[in-house]
Amino acid sequence: MIAKFLKEYSKWYLLYASMTGLYLLTFFLYHLPITFFLTSFSFNLTLLFGISIWLFLGFRKKMKTLETFLSVEELADFTLPSEESYRDLILAIKSSQSQRLLDAKHQHQGLQDLIKMWSHQMKVPLSALSLMAQTDQLDKQEVRQQLLRLEKYLDTLLNYLKFSGNKDDFRFEICSSREIIMDLIKKYRVSFLAKNLSVNIEGDWQLKSDKKWLSFALSQVLDNAIKYSKDGGQIAVKMDEKGITILDTGMGILSEDLPRLFEEGFTGFNGHEHKKATGLGLYMTKQVLDRLALSIAIESQVEIGTQVFIGKQKV
Repeated sequence: MIAKFLKEYSKWYLLYASMTGLYLLTFFLYHLPITFFLTSFSFNLTLLFGISIWLFLGFRKKMKTLETFLSVEELADFTLPSEESYRDLILAIKSSQSQRLLDAKHQHQGLQDLIKMWSHQMKVPLSALSLMAQTDQLDKQEVRQQLLRLEKYLDTLLNYLKFSGNKDDFRFEICSSREIIMDLIKKYRVSFLAKNLSVNIEGDWQLKSDKKWLSFALSQVLDNAIKYSKDGGQIAVKMDEKGITILDTGMGILSEDLPRLFEEGFTGFNGHEHKKATGLGLYMTKQVLDRLALSIAIESQVEIGTQVFIGKQKV
């Protein structure tokens, strides 16, 4: 502690020693009695010793406070302008640190809730597959549909974790939205057949984007169109140089739910009513499209259908 004290106040002691040397030089040059200098030096040294003890006690108290303090209120004795600046800086750092800890806690809690929700969603297709296996009634089309659901839930979770960790692997190239849609329709053909849905595709949209992530975003929209369509319904995909529009003749979305569709974890009336939503699909879609510099807009009417438009963001 003494070494730290001397290090902090070394400049002042060096200044005192320099001034003492100058006074001694003055006495020597003017042939003044050295006794007067020694008397003055004794008084000054005694005063310096007393002041040093007082400064050291204050320095030790501050050092112990800094080593053990838990709240900024404990730094109330730091009254010098420079000390107040340090105190304000410590307060700002602690506030920022507390906010980061709170954010991390919320993120951890959100991840736990997500895992619970995801596990619950996975149980449904797994239970269906288990029941078919136990009863020896393995319907090929139904098995494919349940496996497709499992694949979608897993894909959504993995992409969510990747985005949450700010780990992305975008690779921009010229893409054909028609090719992507055709691949997705082939992927979801079992779901189309299960609900006897017809699909109509018009035009194409050539754009520079990341094919994998654009495909993921479009798959979420197309999956919702299939999920909430009525048996025997229709899905239309229209593309031009402005963007891509996906329309369905499903149950539609309540007007009060529309502004919150892209919130994380929001399922809305349809999700609660049919217990098919995780609240991540459209949230992830919006996150991905934002990174791709694309926009998404949704219009819907209950019992009439939903229209989703994806295009380039306006500059």
